[in-house]
Amino acid sequence: MLFGKEHVDRYLATDGEEGHDWQGTMCLLLTTTGAKSGEPRIAPLIYEPYGDAYLVVASKGGAPKPPAWYVNLRENPGVEVQIKGEKFRATARDATPEEKPDMWKVMTKAWPDYDSYQAKTDRQIPVVVLERA
Repeated sequence: MLFGKEHVDRYLATDGEEGHDWQGTMCLLLTTTGAKSGEPRIAPLIYEPYGDAYLVVASKGGAPKPPAWYVNLRENPGVEVQIKGEKFRATARDATPEEKPDMWKVMTKAWPDYDSYQAKTDRQIPVVVLERA
């Protein structure tokens, strides 16, 4: 099973032929700019298309603090997305309170564990909307 850096490396080397399909879901690569370092940071994330946008969830398995990639995009919402061999610039934003219930349903259908992650933490886990720039 691919995870972390190995997942990113295989995805990049094969244009997603290895790494896009993961444990019954789909993964994209999200490149953010490090909030402190200014360096590019790549994270493999479960995603779902949503209209013209793509959704990802900043769950970190229900940890009390959000994942580093989420902290980075809060500082700089300009990101790069790779889905299989396609790379594009996007702007990341949190789902609005009105959007989130439907978007959460879409994401928990793809990865039901998101509900248990939310139950483990007091932090409201964000659904992040990636819109092409």
